[in-house]
Amino acid sequence: MKKFLKQALGVDQGEEILFSDYEDGGEMWTGHGPRERRHAVTFREPFKSTPVVHVALSMWDMDSATNARADISAENVTADGFDMVFRTWGDSRIARARGRWMAIGAVAHDDDWQLY
Repeated sequence: MKKFLKQALGVDQGEEILFSDYEDGGEMWTGHGPRERRHAVTFREPFKSTPVVHVALSMWDMDSATNARADISAENVTADGFDMVFRTWGDSRIARARGRWMAIGAVAHDDDWQLY
């Protein structure tokens, strides 16, 4: 659990199109090649320290003839941003996916004191 004591909190959020492989026969749709996509997200303003990041699929378009397998996560989280990572495996064929994210953490405030 992350606890915040007497700090200004910031919330940043957004939505990212992770891929659209159906249009051009990409790996996620054909099932051949890398089955992972990474999208670098930069926060609008940096946090004071590493925030808590939540990610979720907000849209996915899958082939109904194959198994629906998907994993989405936030990796390499820093005060400046993170990588949104989508993975699938096996016979899953995914035409396109979009992810939503929210970051919550301590932010700088005008009343913060810096002694040195």
